[in-house]
Formats: sequence, structure tokens, C-alpha cells
Amino acid sequence: MLFTPDKNSYYLMKIGVFALQGAFIEHEHALQKLGAEVVEIRRLAHFSENFDGVVLPGGESTVQGKLLREEGLFAPLKSAIEGGMPVLATCAGLILLADKIEGGEQPHLQTLDVTVRRNAYGRQLGSFTADAHIKGIGDYPAVFIRAPYVAEAGAGVETLSVVEGKTVAVRQGKMLALAFHPELTDDLRVHDFFLKVIKGEA
Repeated sequence: MLFTPDKNSYYLMKIGVFALQGAFIEHEHALQKLGAEVVEIRRLAHFSENFDGVVLPGGESTVQGKLLREEGLFAPLKSAIEGGMPVLATCAGLILLADKIEGGEQPHLQTLDVTVRRNAYGRQLGSFTADAHIKGIGDYPAVFIRAPYVAEAGAGVETLSVVEGKTVAVRQGKMLALAFHPELTDDLRVHDFFLKVIKGEA
């Protein structure tokens, strides 16, 4: 059955989408289709702790981490997340949140109690789609592009999805982190789930 969102339930929500680099526009479109107001965050002046939640999109985690620091956004974002601001992080966003990163890259925000492995699927599986079962959502067409995965997770981290034996979606409090790209499908259920997390309904 085709998912049809109730746009009216989200029309007062304001979501900040980090637009420094990567696939942020697709996230914006998905959230707008659900009825949420979207604000692009490019500089410190764009960031507000009054956002209902924020999105860290896919892209290059090293570049995004560098830009967060250069724009003065790193410390305020880390503080907001540690203070309970909901966040949806996809692919590179998962790496930005991780406490530890295998393979030499220095960790960034360190708000999510996981160890991630970058580019974990190798060149032959650089990009692929897999049927993933996501707890609280159901079966979902997950798009992976040079994806990481969660190699280890702390006791307070809930595993939401495992694909081919690898953990690809987790939740810790109001942090929702995915190794794949829900914004690259027409399926709005992940973004809808995130908005429900913000409302305390999931």
C-alpha cells in the first residue's frame, strides 16, 4: 500500500538541514512533502536551537567536518545534540556523529556511541539497493552509496536495521542514524518516522 503522509500533523515543525555539502536538497524536498518547514544551514547565523530537529546529509564526512569547524557550527551543533536536539543523519552524517571511526579518520561530533567503518562495502558494491527491514517502519528500499556501517554499538544504542549481517540503521535517544540514503527514494517513511520521533510518537 502506498504511504500517504498526514501533512497537517507536521506543518508547525521547523527542521534545519545542513547544506554545507552533499545531498541536502533531496532531504529538504522529502521534509517539505511531509509538510515541515525547512531552513538551510550554511553559516552560524542560520543555526538556531529553536529548530525542532536537524538533518546531517550524505556527502563527504571529512569535508563536512572541516566546514562545520570553519563556519563556527561545530561546537553549537554538538552542544545542541547533546542537549537533546533530534537529528537525522544519513551516510556521511552517521560518520559525523560516531564516537569512533575505523580507518584513520579522526572522529567529529562524537555524540553517537558507535564505531563506524567507512566505505565498508568496497568498490564492487560502491552503490547498490537492498531490501532492508527497519524497526518501526517495515520493509524499505535502501540505497547505499559508498556506505559505511556500524561495526560496534554501545549499550544505549538500538539497532533498527541489519543488511547482510551489517548494522545499517541505529537510534540513540533522538538521534536516528542510517548508512543509506532515504532521500534518494520516493518513499517518505524514514523522514516521517524522524518527525514522529521529534513529536514523541516513535
